[in-house]
Order: sequence, then structure tokens, then C-alpha cells
Amino acid sequence: MKNLIIFILLLTTSFVVSQEKYITKKGIIKFEASVPSFEEVKAKNSTVTAILNADNGEFAALALMKGFRFKNALMEEHFNENYVESDDYPKATFKGKLIDFDKNNLKEEYSIKGILTLHGKSKDLSVTGKLSKKDNTILISSSFKTKPEDFNIKIPGIVSKKIAKDILVSLNFDLQKK
Repeated sequence: MKNLIIFILLLTTSFVVSQEKYITKKGIIKFEASVPSFEEVKAKNSTVTAILNADNGEFAALALMKGFRFKNALMEEHFNENYVESDDYPKATFKGKLIDFDKNNLKEEYSIKGILTLHGKSKDLSVTGKLSKKDNTILISSSFKTKPEDFNIKIPGIVSKKIAKDILVSLNFDLQKK
């Protein structure tokens, strides 16, 4: 299954074999939607696939929704069954570009623009990301806020006060040269 996902990811980003690319299958995406005085609402997915084309700054990532882990198993079950509906919408994807990326003159900070697709809905996304390079590894990190309603995720009234209106999403990718 993972090999199929990587193959599709490579095809959809139009990479050519001769291009310099960096890839990971162990990227990390975390989100937190906690509010004071209620149970912590946060999760982590450590099996995110991502690829960077170092020749032009194109970047793509794919996260399987069932890969998010919570401290509370019941919360994880509700997340998958009632909110993101993982059986119907099994993945989240991002396809975009690091603006003004130059592999020969790396900056520490980049604008990352693209399209985030989650729960069957696509949304333009523009965030700032940090980048560093060490040997044959490029490290990319970023964070941004989003809202469940941006992706047609419905929060029942009974729990709406227990989940933040703005969800903080953070990501870290250690991409290895291939």
C-alpha cells in the first residue's frame, strides 16, 4: 500500500528521474485543538510521506488519516468515525511549492503555497516554513491554524465548547536525498 501511494505521489507531481529529489516516509504532522479546562485534544501522525523536488521547489505530502494517534483511544475512534470520516476520506494531501526556492542558495525561511485537501475539500494554503540542510537531508518545518469548517468537518454542539475553533497544525519533515 505504501509503495502504491509513493508511486502515485511521484506521478502526480510530474517528477523526472534526473531531477534532484528529497523524500521521507516518516514525516510528522501534529495538531492541537485543546481548550482550557477540558481534556486535551491533540494528535500526532509520524508516518507522513513527503517529497521535495530540489530543482524547482515543488513539494507534496500525503498523510493517512488513520495514522493520527491520540492519548485517548476513544477520542481517536471519534476522530476517525465522526469527524474526518477516515473510511470515506482516508487521506489528506498537500501539493504546492516553496516560493523562490534555490537549492544552491538556501534561505532559512520560505513561503510555501499550495492546495491542502482534507475531508474531500481543497483549500488554498499559504504559510511560512523554516528550512535547513545538513549533509544529504533537508529539514522543513512549519505551523499554521485552520478551522474544521474550512474542510466541511462538523463538530456537534454537545462537544463544540471542548474543541478549539482554531486548530494549530505543525509539521516536520526530514527529507533524505534520493
